[in-house]
Amino acid sequence: MFLSESAAYPAVASIARDAYDRLAEGEEIDYRVLSELIDEASGKGVLRELNRKYSPEAFNAMIGPILQEIGRRKPIRSQRPPVATEDDPLTATVWPPVQ
Repeated sequence: MFLSESAAYPAVASIARDAYDRLAEGEEIDYRVLSELIDEASGKGVLRELNRKYSPEAFNAMIGPILQEIGRRKPIRSQRPPVATEDDPLTATVWPPVQ
């Protein structure tokens, strides 16, 4: 769907073509390619146009699986700052720390 709907936007069409070709060859598509596709489509207004053109159910059927795949594969990065070894009671050589 992205391939046909993004024909007027070369950057989006190029990413969509690459993803389609990989699928056609039986390869898995990295989440970064899918994320780039969604980001580029959003930035160029393709998603807005799809949302306007199709019903909410059809729009979700087109976009939902891509977003689910990104969510499934994208690594989760911790928001916590790294803990110094000497401050971690599980890895410190001496506990409690000597002050």
